[in-house]
Amino acid sequence: MHIRGDHAELVVGGRLDVRSAADARTVLHSAVDDGAGDLVLDLSELDSWDATGLGVIMGAHRRAGRCGRRLVLRGVPPQMQRLLVATRLHRILAIEGGIGVESLPRV
Repeated sequence: MHIRGDHAELVVGGRLDVRSAADARTVLHSAVDDGAGDLVLDLSELDSWDATGLGVIMGAHRRAGRCGRRLVLRGVPPQMQRLLVATRLHRILAIEGGIGVESLPRV
C-alpha cells in the first residue's frame, strides 16, 4: 500500500488490508487533523481492500466529522463500489459523482 498527497487530497494505492491498516490509519488521521475543508481520498490506484481497510476509511470518516471536515471518496473502483452498496455505506460516505447502483454488474 502507498499513500501520497497532503492534508487536502490523498491518493491511496495497492492493497488496503490488515497488513497496511495501521500505517494507513496514521496517515489518514494526520491528514484529517492537519487540514481544513474536504479531505479527498482518490482510490483509483487501489487494488483491493478488506474489512479492516474499510474500517480504516470509516474511522477517518468519523474523525473528519468530529473535526468539522468531510471525507470524500474519488475514483472508487467498481468492485469496491459493489461492497459499499452491499454494506449500504454508499449512503453514509460522500462519494464524488455518486454510485450508479443500477449500473453496477451483479455478482
